[in-house]
Amino acid sequence: MTAESLPETQRVRVRGIDVAYSDEGSGPVVLSAHGLSSSRENNRRMGLAEFREVAGSHRLISYDARGHGETEGTADEADYHWSNLAEDLLALADFFSPDAPVSAIGSSMGTGTVLHAVTSRPDRFDRLVLTAPPTAWQTRAAQASGYRSLADLIENGEPGAWQDLVARMPIPAIFQGLPGYPQPPAVAADLTPTVFRGAAGADLPPLDVIGERVTHPTLIIAWAGDPGHPVSTAEALHAAIDGSVLHVSETQGDLMTWGARAAEFLVA
Repeated sequence: MTAESLPETQRVRVRGIDVAYSDEGSGPVVLSAHGLSSSRENNRRMGLAEFREVAGSHRLISYDARGHGETEGTADEADYHWSNLAEDLLALADFFSPDAPVSAIGSSMGTGTVLHAVTSRPDRFDRLVLTAPPTAWQTRAAQASGYRSLADLIENGEPGAWQDLVARMPIPAIFQGLPGYPQPPAVAADLTPTVFRGAAGADLPPLDVIGERVTHPTLIIAWAGDPGHPVSTAEALHAAIDGSVLHVSETQGDLMTWGARAAEFLVA
């Protein structure tokens, strides 16, 4: 599936910004939140973490996060903390489904966004699909330091720093040969330092809070061999969320089953 196959972009104004989104299917609402520096278009171009199969049974609202893709950005790095991005997600939930809980799918940063949203307002959610859980808690400090260093490089006149860093990083085996991987960042160059500093200040909610407030049916899907998305985070979430289901993809072919897995889980 190519980027040209994206549904028509629509926009809604929430919390002072115009949020770009795609609207597919019908039925109960599912909100899909992507990862850091990605977008709806990037996910669709790679065919990864786009979850279009969900539109067979639900109304799938995939949106570009604040400062990403076609959604407006803001100048305060705190706006990109996952706890603040969660407020955007909650505003979208209230707009698209004011009278009923929504289900939510997160990928990496999107998983952080979903977890902050659901621990803030558990009643607004039905089922959760948490994919590619990022570094968190003990593993977050090193990742945050890298984001701050990258932001400094870009701000000091090295706009290609992100691309250079990606080029030097070893590609996890599960992504080798994947067409279009890695995608270029879907963040405007002048906003990138702010977005990455915001990400550096983000973390998942404490595990005890997650365990207490996330009582929803939850599917957790991770991929193996990527230090930026360690399986240890997924395993910790699985242990904390009673009754959750954990799946770890070991092959690239299995990555392409995520959409079908999410769709099956959301109608179970």
